[in-house]
Amino acid sequence: MTFVHPLFLLLAVVVAAAFIAIVAASARRSRGAALTYSDLAFLERSIGRAPPWTAIFAGAWVLALLCAGVALARPGVVATVPVHDAAIVLCIDTSGSMASTDVAPTRSQASRDAALTFINGVPDGTRIGLVAFAAQAFPLGPLSDDREAARDALSRLPEPNGGTAIGDALAEAAHLLPSGGRRAIVLVTDGVNNSGSDPLAVAAEIGAQGITIFTIGIGTNGSGVEIPGTGEDAELDEDALRSIAASGNGTYARVSDADALTRRLATLARATIAERRRLDLTEQFAVAAGVLAFGATLGALALGRFP
Repeated sequence: MTFVHPLFLLLAVVVAAAFIAIVAASARRSRGAALTYSDLAFLERSIGRAPPWTAIFAGAWVLALLCAGVALARPGVVATVPVHDAAIVLCIDTSGSMASTDVAPTRSQASRDAALTFINGVPDGTRIGLVAFAAQAFPLGPLSDDREAARDALSRLPEPNGGTAIGDALAEAAHLLPSGGRRAIVLVTDGVNNSGSDPLAVAAEIGAQGITIFTIGIGTNGSGVEIPGTGEDAELDEDALRSIAASGNGTYARVSDADALTRRLATLARATIAERRRLDLTEQFAVAAGVLAFGATLGALALGRFP
């Protein structure tokens, strides 16, 4: 817990200590006066049966004073809270290498299945957009909080073919997103950028706009798997994907099987709609102080135990 004005905490402790001293002095005077009773045995029996109302009410007032001091100090905690109006664009690689079968049944089909899990996993109210990219990038539909519309857009994902334009995909995704609010791009790719804009430069521009970028590399790098029909090895530029994610204050993860990809996207479905925010607790402590003070004062007056 952090405080905007911590000196009020010290002031509250001083005031509470002074109040305790006053109550204790008053109690000592009351006991001294009570000793003048002629029937001391009767007094002891009466005191022994009486609940310690004065101490209870005094304790409530001390807590009220401390709560008031905490409220004046403006307390707060940093917590991860859900964002109900987030906007996310999922960029899915559809280049020729996505037909590789090292991720069963193919990298492309594994991405489709994981994307469906992602769409189903984000909370209601989250707007989702999809971008397909190979040598060119294009949106599969507008940004929408309609889950069925997102699933329909996913069904239009092209079959694997062509090169890999990661920079163009990021730019297209950023174009779909609104100008403010919680915004994120999730990039799923299995290749090295070989077409279109420089992805590192585009990612830096996007990150400067406050958009978070998460990157996922799919495939078994260094396994000797070839891109179908080309004779070329299907490789990942992991350093570039890490740099892209870093530019957008996101994270990079590499997955080598369909289940791992599904789990990663399911995790991001939750992570992309949450943010760390300072929660102000001033009102809660102020209400607690008021309730304690009111209850202790009312009870003390009603029972004639006001110190």
